[in-house]
Amino acid sequence: MRGLGTRAREVLKAGSTAAAVLTALSLFVTACATGGTGARDEGPAGSEAVAKGAASPTASASPGKAAKRVDAVQLVKDDPQVSASVKRDLKPCVADEYPVDVSYGNLTGGSSDDIVINVMTCADAVGMGSYVYREKNGKYENVFKAEQPPVYAEIDRGDLVVTQQLYKTDDPVSYPSSEEVITYGWSAARFTERSRIHNDYSNAVGGADSPAPSN
Repeated sequence: MRGLGTRAREVLKAGSTAAAVLTALSLFVTACATGGTGARDEGPAGSEAVAKGAASPTASASPGKAAKRVDAVQLVKDDPQVSASVKRDLKPCVADEYPVDVSYGNLTGGSSDDIVINVMTCADAVGMGSYVYREKNGKYENVFKAEQPPVYAEIDRGDLVVTQQLYKTDDPVSYPSSEEVITYGWSAARFTERSRIHNDYSNAVGGADSPAPSN
């Protein structure tokens, strides 16, 4: 798994209770965000709330490119390619803090940095949708979307890396059975899949059913 390891695992396996999310949100009231195909549409994903209209730090910005800060929440709400369900659930968690992660970086080789936006839920930080926006003629257009939760996208050395957790019917929310990590590259004016890695999680980790140790 390229460059994703600890960051993605922590992001996608962060605390799943509402209390934990609200605690995290309180720590970031004035901060800005960084950069299933299973049987159940739920599972944890990390969340750093973004104040509507606030600027977010650049993630792997390209030298010589001015990272233009955008209103990520409004960009998603105005995007006709974003599903109605994601827009409906995109609401403030605390005050005007939205559960949205935003990263800026070079994915498509354009004159300005591209924007990766992850939209999550407030209650359990489930990744509901991931989107990539590319600037064209002064406007941002949607060039990638993934809306099969739980999902999380990030920039890794110029590639787009999307992590999708997979659940079996009896999996607890905090322990999915496996994940797929898909790497996309920009080619011929579109994202194309470059690699796909499937990781199975051990049932013996994290309090799941495991054999008792022998004496």
